[in-house]
Amino acid sequence: MKKNWSPIPVPHRTVPEPKGQDLDFVNIAYSHLVHSDGEKLNSLITHLTPFRVKHVLLKIQKDYVISLEFFNWVHTHKPSSHTLETHSMILHILTKSKKFKSAESILKGILVSGSIDLPAKLFDAVLYSYRMCDSSPRVFDSLFKTYAHMKKFRNATDVFCQMKDYGFLPTVESCNKYISSLLDLNRVDIALGFYKEMRRCRISPNVYTLNMVIDAFCKSGKLENAVGVFKEMEHMGISPTIASYNTLIAGYCNKGLLSLAVKLKHSMGKDGVQPNVITFNTLIYGFCKEGKLHEANRMFNEMKSMNVVSNIVTYNTLINGFSQTGNSEMGGRLYEDMVRNGIKADILTYNALILGLCKVGKTKKAAYLVKDLDKGNLVPNASTFSALIIGQCVRKNSENAFQLYKNMIKSGCHPNKHTFEMLISTFCENEDFDGAIQIMQEMLERCVAPDTGILSELYRELCRCGKDQLAMKLLNEMEIRHLLPKGTNSGNSSENGFVLLIE
Repeated sequence: MKKNWSPIPVPHRTVPEPKGQDLDFVNIAYSHLVHSDGEKLNSLITHLTPFRVKHVLLKIQKDYVISLEFFNWVHTHKPSSHTLETHSMILHILTKSKKFKSAESILKGILVSGSIDLPAKLFDAVLYSYRMCDSSPRVFDSLFKTYAHMKKFRNATDVFCQMKDYGFLPTVESCNKYISSLLDLNRVDIALGFYKEMRRCRISPNVYTLNMVIDAFCKSGKLENAVGVFKEMEHMGISPTIASYNTLIAGYCNKGLLSLAVKLKHSMGKDGVQPNVITFNTLIYGFCKEGKLHEANRMFNEMKSMNVVSNIVTYNTLINGFSQTGNSEMGGRLYEDMVRNGIKADILTYNALILGLCKVGKTKKAAYLVKDLDKGNLVPNASTFSALIIGQCVRKNSENAFQLYKNMIKSGCHPNKHTFEMLISTFCENEDFDGAIQIMQEMLERCVAPDTGILSELYRELCRCGKDQLAMKLLNEMEIRHLLPKGTNSGNSSENGFVLLIE
């Protein structure tokens, strides 16, 4: 904050003192409340007014329990006697007594009304009753945090700026909630911008703040910045937690920097941190993604030697990794190991196993696994059908692949681009061009745009087999849907019409 800057003084407003009948009412209500005489209190309902409610709250404000009971009693029996000012008073009373959850509950109740000008009016009501209730800055902090919880980011930002104007700053816990809510909705740039403002205002971050900032930098691809924050922890006297290490390891793995990820795992000990199942799962996934299955398996064995218990994610990641390369045997062994360890397979496990078998054309074995899904109360999904279609495509059985495709649609599952392109390629290999064109049309109807590679393949095969009419039909369809490269049009000869696409 600027050295010469000075905050705006908090305004001091008072309410007129009660007189006559108003004063009598306040004193009688106070007596009934102190003596917990609900029956006598109820006799006062018809005489409630906002002015009287305010003065009763001011008189009982040192006892938050009685204050909250009275506030709720008014809300139940005569809600019209509540105003923004009475709401702000109960917020002052609760936050001063550190009853932040109760305060947040009342705030949420006010804010769900959805009135556009309410946030500005609410801040003013809290501000102008601040001195009257001898309040604490935590009342503004609660308002900021509630907006963060409700993901009302603009309102939270406005409150933050207004707080600063009057010399108040939110707690680091509330700042963390704001950053966390932003990251939940992938608003990474705003989260990082807010962190920068936190530091400018000298709000000291804690380890949770820094972990989120590391995560935000990793998500935005700024790995160097994430590493910088991680190293800065030491200078700030903050020890990295397992979450700090795991977040940065995930950042390295996502960039394919596996040697740095492993090196970071080895350095955990200096901070008294031991790798956990998330650490190993992250590294295993990183190696599998890069096709380094030997290293992934080595990580798995290291995990066992350190007595870190594997979970369903560990096994699914490894089984899927081996299945992607068609190593169904290793996938099967891992599945058996998983069952021995009492871990129940889920649909991801079965999909990975089915894919491993289908990749090498073992469709009968894959079909047996599909039957097993019923035993585990599991339902085939799009990935199950895609794997089975791949199996039939590997065997060049386009009719069975197309039947599975139809079953997939009937089941309410949506094929992806890869599934469509596998089907088209198989139909082309079997010279069933009518089938290939049918799949292409269904692909377009589902708004899945084919790559130029599959278009080129289909066009070449049509031309090679003398199916000029079908080739022109395809070309026209592509032109109508604006899928041809610039400069290509169906007015050219069939040979030249796709030249740019083929190139």
